[in-house]
Amino acid sequence: MADTGTSRSWMIPVIALFLSAFAICTAEFIIAGLLPSIARDLAVDIPTAGLLISGYALGVAIASPVFALLTGGLPRRPLMIVLMLIFVVGNVLCALATSYWMLLGARLLVACCHGLFFGVALVLAMRLAPKDRQIGAVSLITAGVSLASVLGVPLGTAIGQAYGWRTTFWVIAGAGVLAAVAVALLVPGAREEQAAKSDLAAEIRAATRPTVLLAYTAIAFFIMGALGLYSYLVPLLTTLSGVPQDYVPLVLFGMGFCGVFGNLVGGWLADRNPFAVMIATLATVVVIMLALAALVHNAWGAVACVVACWLVGYAFPSPIQARVLKDTADAPNFASTLISTAFNLGIAAAAALGAAAINAGWGYGSLPLLAAASEALALAVVITLALYGRRRAAPVASPA
Repeated sequence: MADTGTSRSWMIPVIALFLSAFAICTAEFIIAGLLPSIARDLAVDIPTAGLLISGYALGVAIASPVFALLTGGLPRRPLMIVLMLIFVVGNVLCALATSYWMLLGARLLVACCHGLFFGVALVLAMRLAPKDRQIGAVSLITAGVSLASVLGVPLGTAIGQAYGWRTTFWVIAGAGVLAAVAVALLVPGAREEQAAKSDLAAEIRAATRPTVLLAYTAIAFFIMGALGLYSYLVPLLTTLSGVPQDYVPLVLFGMGFCGVFGNLVGGWLADRNPFAVMIATLATVVVIMLALAALVHNAWGAVACVVACWLVGYAFPSPIQARVLKDTADAPNFASTLISTAFNLGIAAAAALGAAAINAGWGYGSLPLLAAASEALALAVVITLALYGRRRAAPVASPA
């Protein structure tokens, strides 16, 4: 644990990790904004180009835990610097890609770094922060994810439209260089790295503890509900709610900034009572989703619901990730990367669930109800996790 008795210097390296998270997640999300021009330039159709998104998610889900096991004994800061340099090389290859398959390969290279970087970054953030600010430190890193969607992707899309999609990848590679320099200069090593090593058996035991598996399940259900709605939000708002197409970007920007704010406030509150924050957050999101289902044909009501959902809902990721890290503090390397696997499996399930509902003829109006059901499952898992943890912590009565 970092010495925090006299200063707040722990925030400086965590901000360096935040910048890295922003660059990495901008690279992940940017394909959605560049998809039409990439498909046209590389002579593939839109569905084929869309595999650049799903392929990346599968790369994160599968490769990250494997590389976590292979690199568990390496010092953390040098490993993060190497990961950022691979990230830079991968995005340079994206910019230079002359075929669809070269671009897909470059994206998979970047994906291999994604989950491992976040796993290492989250563990370091927990170790650097004082005990009463650990979830807040995690929320700073996850804020980089939220900011990538609301700021990085629109800027990257605008650059791609003005100067070509390859320029966007050059800019992202440059951001990766700056992030690597920030990590090298600002993130401490030695002391935090002493606790990094553990054996393979210990890593697997830690990642498969009941509380940890419950946390992964809650993460997957949460993101499945949120992304299942978000994936089809634009047609829902324009066809059912009557929101003019020109106003949709403003709604998405509002949701994104509310998500960043909710994430930071949620991290601050969760440092005081994490389970109360998680349970209250998920219960409120379920109510908001049900309200959206009832108000889906009212433009103002629908917009208010989705903005409120992002403001409240994004208080959840930081404390649940911190829960995983605390429950695996003795061997966190493998378990921390499985957080990204849980998120990406939830993302894949969200897309499949939404598509199945629409193809079944249920329509966009069914999506808020499906999202509410998924968030209710996440709530049930978190309550189970809280009760299980309380039962384990309860003292055993001595025999009379």
